[in-house]
Amino acid sequence: MTLTFEQLQEAIAGTGVGIRSRISLEPMGGPGDKLHPPTYGASNRPDTKYATELRRINGEDVHCALLDSVASQANRRELALLEAARRGDLEVPIVSVDFRDTAVPSLDRISSLEAPHRIFDALLRDSLLDGILFRHSDVGRAITEATHRDAASLFRWSPTTLLFGGWDSTGPKGGTGAKYERAITSEITAFNIQLGVKTASRIDPAGIELKAGPIFEAPDGTWTLDEMEARKEKGKPIPVSGSVGSAGRPSQVNHGNVTPSIDGEAGGITADRIEALTVISFPALRRLRFPVDGHGELLDGDRRSAAEVAARTTLAALGLTATVLAVGEGFDLRSRCVLAPTGPLGFELLDRSGAVLEFDLDEAEAFSLLGQAVSAARPEGLEWETDELMLEPTDRLVDLIARSHELAARGDSESDDDS
Repeated sequence: MTLTFEQLQEAIAGTGVGIRSRISLEPMGGPGDKLHPPTYGASNRPDTKYATELRRINGEDVHCALLDSVASQANRRELALLEAARRGDLEVPIVSVDFRDTAVPSLDRISSLEAPHRIFDALLRDSLLDGILFRHSDVGRAITEATHRDAASLFRWSPTTLLFGGWDSTGPKGGTGAKYERAITSEITAFNIQLGVKTASRIDPAGIELKAGPIFEAPDGTWTLDEMEARKEKGKPIPVSGSVGSAGRPSQVNHGNVTPSIDGEAGGITADRIEALTVISFPALRRLRFPVDGHGELLDGDRRSAAEVAARTTLAALGLTATVLAVGEGFDLRSRCVLAPTGPLGFELLDRSGAVLEFDLDEAEAFSLLGQAVSAARPEGLEWETDELMLEPTDRLVDLIARSHELAARGDSESDDDS
């Protein structure tokens, strides 16, 4: 059976506690095929670069590995919503920075569904709406002043931030800006795992030897064997260096042989079982309050109650739609980590009494459910902006991006550990 709008609305207004979905998965190559989880650089674990842990399951300690994190799963759902919106399959509020007529046109548009901090991202903050810095515009000020106790402005301009969570840490209020709890969480976990190993080697077909160097940095950003042509520091030629290996070796410019090696810290895993778990929390949705409508008009009494139920129901329907779309796009998580479902997508509507209502939801049904919810919220004064809001990047933002691209092209790029 499928879930009706009336059932979802009744659960939100009544004693429903949430929606749960568990999908059993297996490697695309079949059981026993090796998978490669994401690696993490900072760890106090000397044996692996993966996020592994022991979980208590049925009274036993089970060795588990994270295949896709809550944050990554949220990003995949947001991108699925964005693609559906760009195809014209659904209407959802989107705020985008348009780079198409700038010095970095390859960026095209970066939307609030792609930016790391969603509607609060610095890319949007450092852009203009009708010639005014976004956060100083009427829309931006409304977003800045919103809180979980008065969430109508975010519902109007960025309901995905209310659903997936956010922290306004980059805006005018700095670290005291509003925080929004995730109302939907999802992760993919492998259970009862064994760590593997991977090998690496390279035979240079040109026969370049280690002792053919040293190789020095050239003024044009390339390399040279001639000490006289090399860049100098304190009168001495600068050998090419990298993150690993000795400076000046041919391997620093990707020439020469690579000695065969075995990596046990990031050598993949095999697992007995893999599961994608998604939870939509109704208590998190109920913490969102709507004392005014999307235009600042006061809501009180029964009208406020109806508006709040309508908004929360819409957000729950949005979470269901995002999940259905993301699952429909498959589970190609990264290189050598492609999964396939072993059964259909199913959901459970959970009640405070412990009762469980099982239901199915396909893409067409999800779109219909979301459309009904959006339509029901509109007469209550809570409506979405369906036209994509376009921002213009400031000149300084474009210059910063262009300069960064130039550094990356020269091989001078680096990440900020404080980001």
